[in-house]
Amino acid sequence: MPKVSVIVVVYDSMKFLPPVLAGIASQTHGDLETFAVINSSTDGSAEYIRQNFPFVKMIEPGRNTGFAGGNNLAIRQSSGEFLQLVNPDLIMEPEYVQTMLGAFTDPKVAAATGKLLRYDFPHDLKTNIIDSTGITMSSSGRAKDRGQGQADQGQFDHHRDVFAVTGAAPMYRRSALEAVKFEDEYYDEDFLAYWEDVDLSWRLNRAGFKNVYVPEAVAYHGRAAGQSKGGYLHILNFIRHHRRLPAHIRRLNYRNHILMYLKNAERIHPTFILREIAMLVYITVFETGTLAAIPDIRRLLPRMRLKRQAAFGK
Repeated sequence: MPKVSVIVVVYDSMKFLPPVLAGIASQTHGDLETFAVINSSTDGSAEYIRQNFPFVKMIEPGRNTGFAGGNNLAIRQSSGEFLQLVNPDLIMEPEYVQTMLGAFTDPKVAAATGKLLRYDFPHDLKTNIIDSTGITMSSSGRAKDRGQGQADQGQFDHHRDVFAVTGAAPMYRRSALEAVKFEDEYYDEDFLAYWEDVDLSWRLNRAGFKNVYVPEAVAYHGRAAGQSKGGYLHILNFIRHHRRLPAHIRRLNYRNHILMYLKNAERIHPTFILREIAMLVYITVFETGTLAAIPDIRRLLPRMRLKRQAAFGK
């Protein structure tokens, strides 16, 4: 029975935490350790965890380390052979962890995701609307959550390899993460949050590992931040999804999808350039606040180049 380390990164997540932590406590797999990284607790999240879930090991960095940095902190302190990340708005069915482990009998499998359906937190309601069944990637770097927004009618009830797994509820093999890390980073901490999950999956693919989808493992995602990989499929979807997000998340989304592509693509595809021109025109005219991401992109490009050289070996 392999040991699994469960990790939740908390940022004022009190309105979601009770069913999320109850879902972790109800897991049927017998050898778990659970960590909560407290990036912010102005709403009493940390106190609630201490009082109601004493089995959770608390990590309190004293600052906002972001999704990437928070998970990396806990990965480094954990001891499990496998790592189960859980978004603070993600509710796992009791057999989620146990079912996911079945995919790792293949030694080439580095990461897995289950079938993620939407959860309606305001009404405390499970839905049959698909959130993600893995992420696909086009030749031009367009990422999309498979089936997102569709009613689940069994159309995705088949095991398959996927390009990437979403960061909402992935399980990772620790040895695979060690093989692709840069310095002491598993998720890229320069991203802070958003697109670090696709970036990590892309690196695992390039190293010869596999990312897989396990339909029998079911979890429910509130998608509190509203981010959607499918929003970058084409410019109309970009506009529709992008405008729903808070301004700081728009900037991170815009910045990180460019950095992720430039860091990992074998070559720059012409359609990527055309799409980026269209996006730049849109934000220049309608969303000038997002232009603040451009100096960040320039600042981080040398760092991305260094990481790309380390990954590609040249």
